[in-house]
Amino acid sequence: MSNKETSCQSMSQDDIQSMDNVRETSTSTKRLQIAKQRKKLGIIYLSNIPKYMNVTTVREIFSKYGEVGRVYLQLGCTADDKKKDGEKPKKKKKEASRYFTEGWVEFERKKIAKYVAATLNNTQISTRKKSKFFDIIWNIKYLPRFKWIHLSERLAYEKAVHKQRLTAEIAQAKREVNFFSYNVDRSKKLKTKEKKGEKTNFVMPEVKQRDTDMEIRKRKNGNTDENRTQFLMSLFS
Repeated sequence: MSNKETSCQSMSQDDIQSMDNVRETSTSTKRLQIAKQRKKLGIIYLSNIPKYMNVTTVREIFSKYGEVGRVYLQLGCTADDKKKDGEKPKKKKKEASRYFTEGWVEFERKKIAKYVAATLNNTQISTRKKSKFFDIIWNIKYLPRFKWIHLSERLAYEKAVHKQRLTAEIAQAKREVNFFSYNVDRSKKLKTKEKKGEKTNFVMPEVKQRDTDMEIRKRKNGNTDENRTQFLMSLFS
């Protein structure tokens, strides 16, 4: 093998190693850029969401100022929920079947989030008179050092608390139903025994009720009269 062939082989191996190094550096730089972009995310808080506004409309409004990431809107009480609670929904006006109370919007750049919060706060959502959002003012606040994971943790905590409350209410309802059914069965058995002429050792429990205001006043007046008589007897004895 000649010196030229060996030099060509050595050069080709060096080229391969350099290409691998270039690829590794490019992937590392891409990762660094992605990490930097993630660090520069900014989140704004919307304290009030007007009716007939949903996630798509919020995304359309704020995407004019920059790239929008995730959007979350807190769902409010619907007309169906009011029916379940026993409240009668109004029939005069057509209300939105679903509306939101508050929301969080994530921007890909922190500067844009700060700019949006500073410029749009206390301003009209729409200046068109025919718009549904005319004369409605934005109430926006930038959340520094706030990450999306904080919101997910809060929602998970609220969900767990709601689930625990529901389980407690269901357990209480089951206890009441069991107690009621037990008393019904017991009363039926006692009635059958009474019809047959059998004696029962059942005694009605005494329920101690709270004293009324009149009873409390009479008791106080009686105590004061007794104290006066005892005091006078001690003086003249």
